[in-house]
Order: sequence, then C-alpha cells, then structure tokens
Amino acid sequence: MSEKTFPFKVGTFKCIVVKDGIHAYPYPAQNVFINFFVNAPKEDLEQTLRQHGLNPEGWKEYVSPYVSLVINTGDELILVDTGAGAMSPTTGKLIQNLQSEGLAPEDFDKVILTHAHPDHIGGNLDSQGKPAFPNARYVISKTEWDFWMHKADAELKIPEEAKKRQINVARYNLLPIKDQVDLVGETEVVPGISLIEASGHTLGQMVVAVTSLGEKLLCLSDTVLHPIHLERPEWYSSVEVAPQKIVSKRQKLLSKVASDKTLVQVFHFPFPGLGYIVQKGERWQWQPIETTG
Repeated sequence: MSEKTFPFKVGTFKCIVVKDGIHAYPYPAQNVFINFFVNAPKEDLEQTLRQHGLNPEGWKEYVSPYVSLVINTGDELILVDTGAGAMSPTTGKLIQNLQSEGLAPEDFDKVILTHAHPDHIGGNLDSQGKPAFPNARYVISKTEWDFWMHKADAELKIPEEAKKRQINVARYNLLPIKDQVDLVGETEVVPGISLIEASGHTLGQMVVAVTSLGEKLLCLSDTVLHPIHLERPEWYSSVEVAPQKIVSKRQKLLSKVASDKTLVQVFHFPFPGLGYIVQKGERWQWQPIETTG
C-alpha cells in the first residue's frame, strides 16, 4: 500500500484516499486544547487506554493522518475536504499527491467541505490566496458558513487562543471562495453523493454518503476522532461545539452503518481510515479493511 494514496471502488465510482500529511496531537488524553476524552472518568480512561496498549503516563501524542477523498463518478470529479494546507511542515501535500495519481486541481468539478476546522479547509487556497480548485464549486453547509462568518465570536466556547485561531483560519480559507461556494443543507450533491447533517463537532458538520450499484460508503469526517470513541461513544473531545449532540449523532450513525455493514472512511483513523463498524454488545469496534496482499 502506498503511504500517500489508496485507490478503491464503490460500485462504478473510482475513489482514492489521498493524504495531505500527518499531525501529532500532543497529550491527547489531557491536553487542554485537544483533549479527545474530556469527560471520561480518569480510572475508566486509564483502563481503556491500557486495553489499547497505551500507557496513560507515557502516551505523549497521537499521530493522525490528514486525508481527502476523491470520488470519480464518471460524470463528475469530486474532492471531499482539502486537508490542512500550510498548517505545519508535515501537511500541505494534497496537490502533489493528487498529481501523483494524474489529477490536477483544474480537473475537479466540486469540492465538498464537511466542516470548517483548519485541518479540513486548509488547502482551499493556493499560494496566491486564490481558490486552489479554480473550476470547482465548493460545497459547504449553510449553517456551517453562517456560524464561522457571523456567530463563532459569541458562541464558540473553547479557550480564547484556540478560538481566535479557528475563527481566523476559517474566515481566511472561506471568504476567498465565496464566488464559487454553494451553501446547502442535506442534499444530493450529484447523483450518488449526498450530504447528511451530523452537527455537534461543529454546528454544521456534514457526513458524505456515496452509493453506486448498491454499494455504499459513508465518510464520517470528525463524527469520531479516535477508535476508542467507538467503544465509548459517550466520551467526547474538548473541541465539540455541542457535545451531547455529537454523542447522539455518533450513536445513531454507528448503529446504522454497523447494521447495514456499510464501508466507512474516518478522517483521523490510521491511513487510509477505511473499514467497518462492528457491533460489540451495546457498543462498537473498528475493523479496518485489508490493505496488503
């Protein structure tokens, strides 16, 4: 398996998971800005970490891939999320990795933005501050757009430093695409590709449902951030805008994809983040697809 791209198919749709880079989250169980399990009881969390082979005292970082998803329907070329761009020295590789698959930014018809956190919209623009995908319509939830443009200053309840950064990055990467943007609700973007509301992580997060010839894929975006969230879906991170809402949405989506045996793609899971959600009692567990052989 390539460390940069992973091609697969959903029915007749040709898909590729494309890596933008990686990012190491420091102290993901206790960091004040990015605490993955902010409401987890200390003893329960330590026991769960040990079950996953993680030493609670020595777990210094969680290295997450940042990825985009290419969907070629045969009629339209779609990109889901644009990665983190120049956020760090280890990100911003999306364009060159697309080019390694013979894809140029000019080729894309639509760019779906699941939500407006820095690691999902950081590649919206080129080095000149212009839309990086010049021929594409950028598609984002109207609720998400309105939140970052008009409401985040008053309603985003996270530490002030992180709040200012998120708002500045969102507006920097969204405003220049305004003439190419389509603000939507739940909708079918093109035949076989639909957006489903999954708010809570942000106010207007969407997940992407892909269907072709009876085969299905659900791009879960940041509905879950770590495989432990499948086993403990009631635990949430410090960056959720509406924690109880994301827990409710998460449980409904996990139950549905497990019941339907739907292939899912998860942004922050180990590359390529493709696999199945398997029922385990009243909870779930991660079953990644086979990527070798």
